Amino acid sequence: MTAAGRPTLYRPEYDDQAHNHCLLGATNAGLAELFDVGQRTIDRWIADIPSFAKAVRDGRAIADGRVARSLYERAVGYRHTVERVLLHRGEEKRITSTVQHPPDTQACIFWLRNRCRPSWNVRPAAVAAMDEVDDIIAGLEAGGEQAREAGD
Repeated sequence: MTAAGRPTLYRPEYDDQAHNHCLLGATNAGLAELFDVGQRTIDRWIADIPSFAKAVRDGRAIADGRVARSLYERAVGYRHTVERVLLHRGEEKRITSTVQHPPDTQACIFWLRNRCRPSWNVRPAAVAAMDEVDDIIAGLEAGGEQAREAGD
């Protein structure tokens, strides 16, 4: 029952569903659509039902962590192993190589602007110079692309 005396539409199995959808980036509005309730109902379930709140919070924390890790890897550059299977003279041959992805300047800037705001936040006076920065970024990205192609 809710505080107003009406039966709640919440079901315990919604916890797992909410968790899984939050892993995929669901917002409260998205959860409301999923469960066919209003967004205020979702807000109330989060406030009043600890297991539902935990499921939502945990799902979002995992998703946010994965995105943050990926952004960090893009910002600093990373390597990964690629395995290819080729057919050579009728036999399968496995070729393993390491691919180096250079740092991505836009990911660096995004990371620094959010993690080191006082030093990296764009100020109104700096906005006029952004066209020049965009040209520099484009040049750096072109260099990064050439480095990737040279590594292949």
